[in-house]
Amino acid sequence: MSVVKLLMETAVEDSKLLFKNQELGDQPEIPRDIDFLLYAKTEERAKLVAGFITDYRYGCTVVKRTEHQGEILWSLLVTIHTPATENVVMTLSAFMVCLSQLYDLDYDGWGSPIQT
Repeated sequence: MSVVKLLMETAVEDSKLLFKNQELGDQPEIPRDIDFLLYAKTEERAKLVAGFITDYRYGCTVVKRTEHQGEILWSLLVTIHTPATENVVMTLSAFMVCLSQLYDLDYDGWGSPIQT
């Protein structure tokens, strides 16, 4: 899949989640930890990307071995403390899509607690 198509599909899903959160009473301007989840085929790849993210202070990372869809992979959880406004979330999610394409990772989306 092309990067542009993946960015477009991710933006649609991000919008749906933001809308659902607002229906639940979320106040997106309140900062909170937002988690972005990526999967790598090797520990080395996951740690390489985690190092890049932490070295440049994009966020905090946790790498661990996990099973995903019946396959043993390495999960990379990126946590960023920020408001969950549409502009911020869409930008950060697009950045994760780009990282996933540059480093051959699978981006599994984001999540955050509802702030009321």
